[in-house]
Formats: sequence, structure tokens, C-alpha cells
Amino acid sequence: MHIPDGYLGPTTSIALYTVMIPVWIAASNIVKKTLKSTQVPLLAIGAAFSFVIMMFNVPIPGGSTGHAVGGTLVAILLGPWAACIAISVALIIQALLFGDGGITAIGANCFNMAFIMPFVSFYVYKIISLGSPVTSRRRVIASGIAAYISLNAAALFTAVEFGLQPLLHHTANAGAVYCPYGLKIAIPAMMGGHLLIFGWVELIVTALVVKYLQKHDPSLLKA
Repeated sequence: MHIPDGYLGPTTSIALYTVMIPVWIAASNIVKKTLKSTQVPLLAIGAAFSFVIMMFNVPIPGGSTGHAVGGTLVAILLGPWAACIAISVALIIQALLFGDGGITAIGANCFNMAFIMPFVSFYVYKIISLGSPVTSRRRVIASGIAAYISLNAAALFTAVEFGLQPLLHHTANAGAVYCPYGLKIAIPAMMGGHLLIFGWVELIVTALVVKYLQKHDPSLLKA
């Protein structure tokens, strides 16, 4: 899902930076007020976990990549605002130091993976697991479903951003200036891999970790 430089026009890049700046400010303020001092190391571990799991990415036709993110697990343990901070940090380091994702696309990548994904996953998890004990099987199932749905939601937003570029930016003879693939190509290309492969990886990893925590440290899930 990492969008490289040169695939989004300035209109889209600036718009998504504009969206993310107040999100980052709000996330920072909320995390400062709500995150306990004992949870700070967990936030760092969450960022590191997201960073590592996103490095295992597979190229997708059209210029992007497919991979797990780990956003659901961080959102379950620390809440969506903390997950937004953790995943944003991982994405920014990847873009600046490893060239994984473009610098001009940091706003877009963070919008898709650090905003859409944590919030979708958090509320899907809360709805499915509502009223169930921390150690119940429903919590494991809820975490897996939330991971699968949220990863594909992020992939869909990425695909739409790609697919809009030929409509927003083109030459006089309708030639592409940025991403050359419209919605009819971009959406199937992105969603195929994430629905069939990467979403299941996210589901399995998240559910297994939640199951492990239920046995060994359920207090983390209560927080």
C-alpha cells in the first residue's frame, strides 16, 4: 500500500497532508492526556512491530505494494489515536530512510494506513466483541475480522487515490501525468491481493497475538 513519489498529483498529495496535519495534532494531544506512563514502551513496541511487518511487502502491478500493517493490534491495545501515532512514525521512517513510500505521499500513506485502518479496526473490534470477557474466543474472532476489514479498507482508499489521478491530471490528448491507471484498473489490482492474501495475513497475525495475550497477559487487552 505504500504509494511512491510521482504517482499522486499535487492536488491529492496536498489535500491528504492537509487532512493529516490536524489528525496528527489531535492524536498527539489525546495520547498525551490518555496514555499511561506504563504504556509508553508499548507504544514504541507497536511502532516497531508495524515498521517490521510492513517491510515484508510484495510489489503490486500499478506501482504500489501489498503487505500487512499491524494497525489493528496496536489499536486494540492502545486505542486508535495511539495507533495513528505509532504507524505514522513507522511510515515516516520508512519513507525518509528506506525509500519505502514517497516523501510527497507521506500524507496519503498515513491517511490510508495510520488513520483509516486503526479507526475502522478499532470500532469493528469493539462492535463484535461488545460485552464479551477479555479471554473469550469472540475477542479473538473480533480482532481477526477487524484486521481483515480494516486492511482492505485502507487498500480501497489507496486504490481510489490512484484511480482518480487520470481524471484529475492529464495532458490535452488525455495522456496520464501521474498514475496512468483509472479506477477500473486500480481497484481490482489493489483489492485482489489484499482480499485474497494480505488481508488473511493481517487476520492471522492479529488473532494469534490476541490469543497469546489472552493466555499470558490479558491485562493488556483490558487497557
